[in-house]
Amino acid sequence: MIPVRKSVDIFQAFGETPQVLTDVLQDGVNLAVWRRRLPAQLEDFAALAVSLGVSLADQRVIDVDEQHKPVLPELLRETADLHGYAAFVADVSWLVAAYTCLVGARRVGLRLRVLAGPMCPRFHVDNVPLRLLTTYAGPGTEWLPRQASEGLDLATAQPPVDNIQRLQPGDVGLLKGEKWQGNEGAGLVHRSPAGQQGRLLLSLDWLA
Repeated sequence: MIPVRKSVDIFQAFGETPQVLTDVLQDGVNLAVWRRRLPAQLEDFAALAVSLGVSLADQRVIDVDEQHKPVLPELLRETADLHGYAAFVADVSWLVAAYTCLVGARRVGLRLRVLAGPMCPRFHVDNVPLRLLTTYAGPGTEWLPRQASEGLDLATAQPPVDNIQRLQPGDVGLLKGEKWQGNEGAGLVHRSPAGQQGRLLLSLDWLA
């Protein structure tokens, strides 16, 4: 059974530097967003990857260590010849390392996808502790503030459109899910954006 949303004080944190991501560790914060502007080289790479017009995916589990830089061989290898690929791999590696350090992870699940349409079009919460999402190209993930999700039955209800918020391309979001200790019933309600515009999406999950 999908739980009805709790009526509790839940907040979101936003900032212009990566430091804001640590706010998600606080009780009562279920979303922290680093509002970043992608360098031109990364924007160009992401646009080229989406312009290929095909669905691509790279899914792997990485054993990580705070003392060592993550190694990501052949990351999304179909795009390796595109301009800006090296900068893209470096950016993903940095995000994996930052995420590892933040939660003290030993194992991280990585998913990269080039999408032609929505992956999870219905509003939902993740059955994970903490998920990192960033969209390199295309519309970002849509989410609901507390007032719009209180008492919401995710199995049947649809919220008013004017309450929907959206992450911007380049934003790095940390989304608390239902498995974060003490966050049951307060995971961030979100979905893939509607429409058929192409996207390049990275997600990271704390597995151990």
